[in-house]
Amino acid sequence: MLPPGPLLGTAVFALTALQALGADTFIAAVYEHAVILPEATGKPVSPEDALALMNRNLDILEGAIKEAAQQGAHIIVTPEDGIYGWRFTREAIYPYLEDIPDPAVSWIPCTDPTRFGRAPVQERLSCMAKNNSIYVVANMGDKKPCNSTDPGCPSDGRYQYNTDVAFDPEGKLVARYHKYNLFRREMQFDYPKEPEAVTFETPFGKFGIFTCFDILFREPAVVLVSELQVDTVLFPTAWMNVLPFLTAIEFHSAWAMGMGVNLLSANTHNISLAMTGKLGLFSPEGPVAYHYDSETEEGHLLLGELSSHPQLSPTYPPAVNWSSYAARIKKFPQEKDTFSGAVRRDIFTFSELRHKTGNYTVCQRDFCCHLVYRMSNKSKDEVYVLGAFDGLHGSLIKYHWQICTLLKCRSTDRNTCGQPVETAQTKFEMFSLSGTFCTNYVFPEVLYSGVQLAPGEFEVLHDGHLKSKHRTSKPVVTVTLFGRLYEKDWPHPLRTSR
Repeated sequence: MLPPGPLLGTAVFALTALQALGADTFIAAVYEHAVILPEATGKPVSPEDALALMNRNLDILEGAIKEAAQQGAHIIVTPEDGIYGWRFTREAIYPYLEDIPDPAVSWIPCTDPTRFGRAPVQERLSCMAKNNSIYVVANMGDKKPCNSTDPGCPSDGRYQYNTDVAFDPEGKLVARYHKYNLFRREMQFDYPKEPEAVTFETPFGKFGIFTCFDILFREPAVVLVSELQVDTVLFPTAWMNVLPFLTAIEFHSAWAMGMGVNLLSANTHNISLAMTGKLGLFSPEGPVAYHYDSETEEGHLLLGELSSHPQLSPTYPPAVNWSSYAARIKKFPQEKDTFSGAVRRDIFTFSELRHKTGNYTVCQRDFCCHLVYRMSNKSKDEVYVLGAFDGLHGSLIKYHWQICTLLKCRSTDRNTCGQPVETAQTKFEMFSLSGTFCTNYVFPEVLYSGVQLAPGEFEVLHDGHLKSKHRTSKPVVTVTLFGRLYEKDWPHPLRTSR
C-alpha cells in the first residue's frame, strides 16, 4: 500500500529540502511488493494469460514508481519475483520470459519495443522510467535459445535465467544481471556459464547489482565491492526471514556496514512464507530507513537520502582487523560448562550466561568468541548464551561461516537455544563481543525485541570488537558477528560434481 495522501505533501517537502543539500547525496526508494501469484500448476499458461498476470503486478509497481518519483527519488528498486511470483516448474515459467539483450545495444524499449522481438514487460518498465524520469530496477526472466553445438544446452533448447534489469531516466536499458547463486528451490532457472559483475555509472555514484542469495557469496558480491569499488549495491530479493541471524533487515544492514557500501534492498511480502518486513536503505554507518511488518498483507514504499560516494564521507568507518582484539585476550579461560545446540542445522558450542555480569570465552575447535557484558534487568524467565560456530552451512551450495553470538534462548530450557525468538525483556548496561576470525569479511548485527535494529547504539572498533555505546534502549534478542570465509566454500554447483 502506498502512503496515505496527507503524508505525501510533507514527504515531498522534506525530500526537496534533502535534495538541496548538494550533489553528494541522492534520494533512493525501495518497494516491498505483495506479489499477485499465479495459480499453482505445472502446466504452461498462454502468453496472453501470463502477460495479464504480469500486468496486474506491473500496475502496482507503476503506482509505487510514480509515488517515488513525485517524492523526489532518483532511483527505485523493486523485488525479486515481483512481476510474476514463484510457484513454477521450468516449463510453466516459460510464457513469462522475454529475451533481454545485452545493454551494450543502447536500447530504449519504450520507443522501440519490437527491436528484439516481443518484449511487453521491458517496454512497460522502460516507459515507467522514462515517463517518471527515474532509474527503475526490476527482476524478471530472460530466455536464450541454444542448440546441440553447446554442450551445456538444456534438452528443451533454451537457457532460462533469473534476471535483474535497470533502466535509466530516459528509459534505456543500462544493466542486465543473471543470478549466479540460485536458491535450492529455483529449479525453473539455469546457472549462467560464468559469474557476472554488472556495474553502471550514474550522476550519483557507481552502482552494482545482484540478486538475493548472491549476497552470501564472493561472486558477485565481494567482487563488486572489493575489486570494482561500487558505491551502491542494488538488491532485488525474495528473502525468507530466518532468526536468529538471517532476518533480512538484520543481515542486510550488517552486510552494508561490513562491506562499507550502500545497499538498496527491495523485497517481496508474503506472511505465510515468512517474507515479512524485509526492505531497507542501508549505509556503511547503519540503516538510513527500514521497514518490518509481520501483521499486514500490504506492500510498502520506503525512501531515504544516501551518500553518493560513501567512502569519501567524513563519517566512513575505518578499516577493521577482526581478529586483533580477540587474539590479545589471554586472561579469560574457555568455559568448561559448555553444551551443543542447533541453529537450524548448524551445531554451535554454547555457554549459558549465569550471572548479570561476566567475562566469557567459548571456542569451537580453534575459533574462539569472547564476551564481556553487564545486564541491567535480568529476567528470571530468560536464558542467554554465548555461542560459537565454525563450519560449512547449506545444502546444494555449501559455504563457510564463523559466527560469534550472544543470543536469547526461546525458553529456560537450554535445548531451545538457537531456535527462533522475536521478543525479550532483558536490557544490557553494556556488551563487548569479539572473535578470533580468520577473515575480515565480518558483519555486525544487533537485534532488539520485536525484530528492531539498533542504529547508533553500538560501534565496531578498528581492532575488531563490537561494543555497545550505552545502555540498550530495548531488550536484546541477539548480538552477532557473522563472518564469511569465502576461500573455504565448496565450489559452485556449475563447477563441481559433488
